[in-house]
Amino acid sequence: MRKTHSLVQVAAALMAEPDAKHWGYDLSRRSGVRSGVLYPMLTKMLAEGFLTDGWEDPATIEEKRPPRRYYELTDHGKLELGATLRAARADQRFYALNLGWV
Repeated sequence: MRKTHSLVQVAAALMAEPDAKHWGYDLSRRSGVRSGVLYPMLTKMLAEGFLTDGWEDPATIEEKRPPRRYYELTDHGKLELGATLRAARADQRFYALNLGWV
């Protein structure tokens, strides 16, 4: 994947909790990447094996809403996105993203 600000922001949001289930809306909010950019990126990450996905069990939903789709990092995704973040920390184009904590 091409290293863009959006990719680095989403990678940072995913890697902040690498073993968690991530909801699209929450990823958009935490990364600051709008949904029109986020969801095509998640689709590419799924195709490249960085993520797996699934649907929330409808029996566990207490509110009146449809099930949400979740995304989980694969081991391959953790390695690749970790490498993306390390490279971004060393790249002057991404200094404004403040990736020192990731």
